Amino acid sequence: MNYDRLTQEYWATQNERVRTVLQQILRRPQAVLPGRVVPAPNDLALGTGRALKAAVMFIDISGFSQRPSATSAQQEVLLRILNLFFSEMIRIAEEYGGTVEKNTGDGLMAYFEDNQGDPAERGTKRAVAAALSMMYTNGNLINPILTVSRVEPIQFRIGIDYGPITIAQLGAAKRFGGLVAIGASANIACKMLKEASPGDVLLGEDAYNELPTEWRTRFATLHREETGWVYLATGAPYRFYRYFGRWIKPV
Repeated sequence: MNYDRLTQEYWATQNERVRTVLQQILRRPQAVLPGRVVPAPNDLALGTGRALKAAVMFIDISGFSQRPSATSAQQEVLLRILNLFFSEMIRIAEEYGGTVEKNTGDGLMAYFEDNQGDPAERGTKRAVAAALSMMYTNGNLINPILTVSRVEPIQFRIGIDYGPITIAQLGAAKRFGGLVAIGASANIACKMLKEASPGDVLLGEDAYNELPTEWRTRFATLHREETGWVYLATGAPYRFYRYFGRWIKPV
């Protein structure tokens, strides 16, 4: 994987993959089937966790809850859109060495542990590179498909922060289990989305400081000084930055 640019080889693979997923979606005559309400488990078992340093990424589709969803037909359209979009976003996150923790309906959370990926690289650089590939793929591959289908294009925003987190297994035995990321970095990356406009990639200050010098000086700018978050040791404000660099085209 090349973290410094979008390669022609990777872009060709994405094109083929998205079109394959699209064909699979279109071949399904009915995506939404009648079902029963699944009762929630009454007990929650706390499992083990693992502490690590990682970049945490949150993705949120802008304005998705305002799309028509009253009828079964409208819900089926939304399901197909989400299937197409998230199938590729999850693949991109994983190919950049990230671990997808959960899908939140119109959002996604992933973390990028340091010194993972192929080749191994810092988590924040891989997370930002993945974000740029997600933005490029959405604008140049997924949205053109939606436009041809007379469906409103997707806009989304991304928040990324970096720091120590604990990845823990939570769930009820033999019923439900899942990974969660616990820590200030995960909280900040999520809350940061409220600051972001459609198309934004926002970084917490620790994530910003982890980036290569050229990426910081050429492609990032201060977004907000007073964010409501501070460094406990000094009381200094924890700033947010906007990363405005983008892949131009595969090379």
